[in-house]
Amino acid sequence: MTTATQAGAMAPAPAVNWTKLMLGFGAMVIGQFMAILDIQIVASSLPQIQAGISASADEVSWIQTAYLVAEVVMIPLTAYLTRLWGTQKVYMVSCFGFVIMSVLTGLSSNIETMIVTRALQGFIGGAMIPTVFAVAFTAFPPERRMSASIVMGLIVTLAPTIGPTLGGHLTDLLSWRWLFFINVIPGALVLFLVGRYGDFDKGDPSLSKGFDWFGLAVMAVFLMSLQYVLEEGTRNSWFQDGLILALGVAALVAGLLFVWRSLTYSQPIVELRSFRNSNFLIGVCMTFVSGASLFGGTYLLPLFLGRVRGFSSSEVGTTMVVSGLSMFLTGPLLGRFVRLVDPRLPIVFGFFCAGYGFWLGHAVTPQWGFWELASLQAFRGVGVMVAMIATQNVTMSTLEPSMVKSASSLVNLSRNVGGAMGMAILSSTLVVATRVHVNEISSRMSVASVQAQAMMAGMAQRMGEMGLADPASASRKVLKMVITRAASTLAYGDAFTVLAVVCFLAGFAALFIKPAPSVFAAPAESH
Repeated sequence: MTTATQAGAMAPAPAVNWTKLMLGFGAMVIGQFMAILDIQIVASSLPQIQAGISASADEVSWIQTAYLVAEVVMIPLTAYLTRLWGTQKVYMVSCFGFVIMSVLTGLSSNIETMIVTRALQGFIGGAMIPTVFAVAFTAFPPERRMSASIVMGLIVTLAPTIGPTLGGHLTDLLSWRWLFFINVIPGALVLFLVGRYGDFDKGDPSLSKGFDWFGLAVMAVFLMSLQYVLEEGTRNSWFQDGLILALGVAALVAGLLFVWRSLTYSQPIVELRSFRNSNFLIGVCMTFVSGASLFGGTYLLPLFLGRVRGFSSSEVGTTMVVSGLSMFLTGPLLGRFVRLVDPRLPIVFGFFCAGYGFWLGHAVTPQWGFWELASLQAFRGVGVMVAMIATQNVTMSTLEPSMVKSASSLVNLSRNVGGAMGMAILSSTLVVATRVHVNEISSRMSVASVQAQAMMAGMAQRMGEMGLADPASASRKVLKMVITRAASTLAYGDAFTVLAVVCFLAGFAALFIKPAPSVFAAPAESH
């Protein structure tokens, strides 16, 4: 029995075709990078896109919202599709559709067309994200899974972070349309390599007989409604808006139906049994928080630099490069650290490091620029990178191989939803905190204030010397702008503080994880 077991364990090792595995997996990683990059690549170029297609500020925000709302449906559906058709076919269809929709988005001449093509781009391309995770944990031998996990961690954290950087420079050097055209050449390379080397598994056509159309419908309603509420809630005063309220109720009802259907149907769209595993459940929660930290930080920094500092797209991109560089340099150093120590330690370290970086932002001022933000970005980048890779270890460490595909989809979904919820909370924080700080500052600068009167008199005098017809009115407008800018800056400090507190709490909660054998050292089973 022992001899047979040893022979069975040793047999798969010589069978690994490393050329095929590395070329096929490497190509899939490039596609995953494109799909995640496109979430944030437009972040620093929305004003240029808005001007290019003559859209309003509210309309142009849908360029990101449409992508995320559609993508969030495909991610959990991918596990079922790969079991049905095989990873290679699903990935190639996803990549081909993503490239076509990228071109059509870049060619769009009006906001309506762009929203439709952007939504299709997110929906079709969403399958490229979780398939890479599944391949990393099923095709690689145990001793090489750490390397694959680090590569995935680099992509997941680096792509959305450098998105604004790359987008800003592309827009300044060429035009905003190249934010989408840039996907064509790497997309063609990915299609060629995956078509030639990406045959990692086989599908099971028999699964189509019991396809759960009802489960798909309620899942789509649940996820799309939830994503819309999170993305648009702040802008529309949350549940004071009739549509937001209706979609919130729809998300709640459809979510309950989706969970019931997934637990009772013989062949569910998404397999939820993975949540019975305590480490997977905790890992998903940690991934949710790391998603909020990753996307939240990438959301706040460009906003601050653009609105308060008045930076151009390329200046925003240059300033944001520190986060990406710190993540890129951290990744290769993580393998030995994560593998040899208690899995809780890197998670705690990562979240506390990211939390400290965000905490530095609580004292942000309107004068902060590249160097003042460098420390914040460096600590945040290193922390998020460490926490995310270490969390992957805990999340997948004790799952059965048959659950890996569904589990990888759920992990990616939790990160995206965490990011959406994080951005929604931060957006609300900015709106509410700005209003509060405006009132506080205004109350200290009332008409009865001697300092306020002196300031107004001085500004009115300078306005008069400049030849303005109504210097008193002009000085009041300037004072209002000064107050608003000061209040907005304080609000950004509050938002950074919120992110810091969330990261500190996640780091504390990680202490209660039950250590488990590492997935990177466990014997691999055939899939």
